[in-house]
Amino acid sequence: MNVSSPVHMVGRLLETTADSTTYRGPRADNHSCPQPFCGRLFDVEPITGFAPSQPLATLGGEFALWEVALEDAKLHLKLGEDKGREALEKANAGEHWRQALRSWPLLDISRLGEKRCVLRRAHYVLACLMHFYIHSLPKTGGPVVIPKPLAVPLVQVSRKIDMPPILTYADIVLWNWELVNPERPITMDNVRFRTLFSGTEVEAKFYALSLAAELKGAEMLEVFERFMNLTGFTERNVVATVARDLERLVTIINELSQLLQGASRNIDPYLFYWAVRPWWNGSDAAAPWIFEGVPPTSFDLGGASAGQSAVIHALDAFLDVDHALKHTRQPAPSPENKRADTGFMEKMRRYMPSEHRAYLAELSKRSLREVVLRTPSLRAPYNAAVEALKKLRDGHIRIGTLYVISQARSTPPGSMGGAAAFPRKEGMAKGTGGTSVSTQLKAGRDATQRTILQED
Repeated sequence: MNVSSPVHMVGRLLETTADSTTYRGPRADNHSCPQPFCGRLFDVEPITGFAPSQPLATLGGEFALWEVALEDAKLHLKLGEDKGREALEKANAGEHWRQALRSWPLLDISRLGEKRCVLRRAHYVLACLMHFYIHSLPKTGGPVVIPKPLAVPLVQVSRKIDMPPILTYADIVLWNWELVNPERPITMDNVRFRTLFSGTEVEAKFYALSLAAELKGAEMLEVFERFMNLTGFTERNVVATVARDLERLVTIINELSQLLQGASRNIDPYLFYWAVRPWWNGSDAAAPWIFEGVPPTSFDLGGASAGQSAVIHALDAFLDVDHALKHTRQPAPSPENKRADTGFMEKMRRYMPSEHRAYLAELSKRSLREVVLRTPSLRAPYNAAVEALKKLRDGHIRIGTLYVISQARSTPPGSMGGAAAFPRKEGMAKGTGGTSVSTQLKAGRDATQRTILQED
């Protein structure tokens, strides 16, 4: 998607109606008047941020077949490694579910239309079905074939909305909720999550924590929007506005940190690691995924990850955190930093809705850091915001250690065959995206530390 300078909006514009948004092509006019930067042009809502302001409606007509199958999957499917009593009792029903899916008709997705909300719902349903199908299969090793009636429409829908054909953070968090009371607005006590792969409270609490962070993150969007539309940075009142907004940003980041640390009080690490995370895993070299009926193509198939949330990416873009090590900053990257995947954050963006990727690209085009370098009075509030983000990442390291690194060393549940069924792998614990958790999180924290402006 092509995007413009911060003061011109070109590329894909969105036309909003009362109940939907449809894609429109580039704006073709000769007006020279700059159009203000506005999140709504990138499907970013003032109240809900990167989450939609309303839940996605279920698919109707012939596509109800997919919706019904998703409801049935929640009832009948367990992880393929699960050998517990409930899993064994459901094994036959699970195989019948998979056989029925293989015999489905190949539906024509052109009949879904072009409404973004409908296409996103289709991606959510199909991606969930694929992960239910794959991760409920008995583990035999070797390639995993995704049946044509599922593979073809998922790839086609994914191409229409420019997202990978796999379960993403957008699917499990942004698009996976409904209102308990439709007459009331979206608040954390008025939402429930539609699809829980594991059927556990642990999974529901993870989604709730993530959505709460999205709603808290929405509060910083006004700060970004105001900065992108400011002019006259040599004027005292403009500088004062930026300083106040940076102070507000510190408060929001600190509140995000508090939310993150609440995970350890509410979400059991052991159950999260063994009962929930496996459902999100993507393709790997030992058991690559093959999309039946789709010409061989290279897809992003890393699996769902909280690293795909646009909230932290937006903070990085606004504060100019250099994860890719493109700039010379102090202190110099450590040898461990250099071993990390410097393209990790960019890879995570590829799993986001295309409109949100465009928002981040646009946000990156006006440099707050350069303004601060020219304005000494802004250095302290800017550094305070960066320091708050660094502390958030310190907390993320503790969470990653507790929920992934430590649990990777734990003994699997007896219902899954215990240690014999999961031989311990040498090397670093991996995230659902396939990267070394410890190395990657520390590299992100250190890149943030290097963003702090040093005294001249």
